[in-house]
Amino acid sequence: MSIVDEKLMVKLRESGVEAALIPGFIRSLANAFLINPEMSPYQANRRLKYLGWDDVEIDYHTLQLAINSLEIKGLKRLEYKSAPWYINSYNPVDSKRKQKVLELQVAS
Repeated sequence: MSIVDEKLMVKLRESGVEAALIPGFIRSLANAFLINPEMSPYQANRRLKYLGWDDVEIDYHTLQLAINSLEIKGLKRLEYKSAPWYINSYNPVDSKRKQKVLELQVAS
């Protein structure tokens, strides 16, 4: 998992996405991004709420991290795939350890 992905995981958890739901959230965001690659955070949040993510609101920086992560993976390859494409590289337990390391680095 890249540093961009790790930072994205931290930002998503801070935004209220439970660790186990992150792959599904990323899939929803990828599908929304495919519909409108130039969407603003406001448009992204509207689309995500339409898809059922009512309790989550992402900011500009989180959206940019997600876009960067998705572009690195190649968006066309991901079009309308199910969540397992992201699950394969995501381990919530390992991610929590990495989050603590990132938090310690930021605090220093």
